[in-house]
Amino acid sequence: MAEAAAKILVVEDEAQLAKFVQLELGYEGYEVTVANDGLSGLMAARDCEPDLILLDWMMPGLTGVEVCRRLRATGATMPVILLTAKDGIEDRVAGLDAGADDYVVKPFSIEELLARVRAHLRRNSSEGPEAFLFVDLSLNRQTREVKRGDRAIELTAKEFDLLDYLISHPKQVLTRDRILEEVWGYDFMGDSNIIEVYIRYLRLKLEAEGESRLVQTVRGVGYVMRS
Repeated sequence: MAEAAAKILVVEDEAQLAKFVQLELGYEGYEVTVANDGLSGLMAARDCEPDLILLDWMMPGLTGVEVCRRLRATGATMPVILLTAKDGIEDRVAGLDAGADDYVVKPFSIEELLARVRAHLRRNSSEGPEAFLFVDLSLNRQTREVKRGDRAIELTAKEFDLLDYLISHPKQVLTRDRILEEVWGYDFMGDSNIIEVYIRYLRLKLEAEGESRLVQTVRGVGYVMRS
């Protein structure tokens, strides 16, 4: 049984699906609020301050991606899981770049959805250091600031999460499977190409002014943060 105190907001325009998810989450002990369009979802997120949001991508008016982008722009940090029929890698990247933490493709099994909810709530409640420094690269979890020396670096939400995981495990070789599990929360349908995409994004930003490479590839295995 999950912690009864955890509050979940479901933003879904299919009334039958929203009711089904609400009932299943309720059986697990969560306090559930439902909104049936993007604008109502934004207002509910402000009013009920949920611990996690399940957010449909395709909705009339504001799409789920736009809702997520607006939430992140206000500084909201709760986990957001997108629910969508879109499953192309470019769609996944678009959703993650908007600030989503996870991605569930419809139709989904309720057991899988519940497992992801538990994982994100557990991860969000874990405590650890607020700031990291590796060579000349600094990362602050509280302010979400990243710097290379004195140069500020703007990262998307998922780029930040990936760098956070790498810099918090310096000099450790991290496999692709482990990165997928810890940063994305699941195996991404067995497709690890998403990691290569984000490693490339990170390197472009971290090395924009000719700085040395800190995110190294261990061929056939994964990646490691080392100078």
